[in-house]
Amino acid sequence: MAGFNLIDPTTRLLQKSLDLRAQRQQVIAGNVANAETPGYAARTFEFEKRLQAVLKRPQQAPQVTNPKHFPLGGNSLAQIQGEVVRHPDRSGFGDGNSVVVEDEMIALSENQILYEATIKMTRRRLQMLKYAVNDGQ
Repeated sequence: MAGFNLIDPTTRLLQKSLDLRAQRQQVIAGNVANAETPGYAARTFEFEKRLQAVLKRPQQAPQVTNPKHFPLGGNSLAQIQGEVVRHPDRSGFGDGNSVVVEDEMIALSENQILYEATIKMTRRRLQMLKYAVNDGQ
């Protein structure tokens, strides 16, 4: 049974997506919590472009031909990290806080919907695995 792996690439992708969406939720919650803090710069958590870039690359891992070579990182989902980007207030009005609560609520709702959809896909994949393990019963 060498090489047998219960967690396939799609399940790994779903897991990574859940992890990144949870991090985004924390950033959005921080923005909402600091909506009245003077000088606070709103933040976004960006990861979609990096995730898409990894998915578009071939799934082949680089081959090390000599033991003295540095190990090369493949296009592993585990290597994907999100980036927190600050958006300072450039309007020059008010207290310098760049949080727009309405925009944050929209981002919060969108992230929650995508998180729940990913949960449903993950649950469905695990149900299919359970079905297969139980010989179709």
